[in-house]
Parts: sequence; structure tokens; C-alpha cells
Amino acid sequence: MSMTSIKHLNNEHNDWLRALSFYKDELDILKERLTEVAGKNTGDEASQQADHFENQIKIQVTNIDTLRHDINTNLARVAEEVKDTAGHVEGELIAEHDALRDRFISEEKTINELRHEFNRYAAKWM
Repeated sequence: MSMTSIKHLNNEHNDWLRALSFYKDELDILKERLTEVAGKNTGDEASQQADHFENQIKIQVTNIDTLRHDINTNLARVAEEVKDTAGHVEGELIAEHDALRDRFISEEKTINELRHEFNRYAAKWM
């Protein structure tokens, strides 16, 4: 039976939570820039693209909040399990942790793609 140290899981969880906070701050900055760009460009094409970015930013903020909640839930479950296992976790919690890692990587990729797409939009309309 394979067991993983709580220190490894805890470090990775904390890295993800810090990164998600950073990305959420970055989305706030993009939203402010979007307001600026949209305010200066009221044509149909610019407005449609602004609506697209506004919706995507809202979706990604929701995704970040959901992922943060799920990471914190996993952390609490891990903390509960290690009380009886001398600082190691196994089984189902490791699988959940791996799934969270995949979700984090996917979210990170999506936000980076959104940022690059937005920067092309902002460069075109500013």
C-alpha cells in the first residue's frame, strides 16, 4: 500500500492556493483594463469582444473560487486522516489530490490563454 507524506501534499496545496490568488488578482486587473478599452471603443466588433472577455473573466473567477474551495476541503480531509496515520495519507485522498492537480493545471492553462487573447484584443483596440 503506497503512502504519501502530508508535507508533500500540504506544500502542493499551498502552492496552488497562492497561484490561484495571484490569478484572481490578475483577472481583476484584466477586468479593469477591459473597462478602459471598452470605454474607448464602442463599435460593434469591439463591444462583442468586450462582452466575450467579461463573460470569460466571470467564469474563470467562479472556477477559481470553486477550485479553492475543493482544495481547502481536501486539505481538511487530509488533516483529519493524518491524525491516525503518523503524517501519511493514502488511497482515495491521493486520487482526489491528483484530480485537483489536473484541475489546477487546466485552470492555469485556461487563464494564461485568456490573458494572451485579451492582450491581443487590447493591442488591437488601444
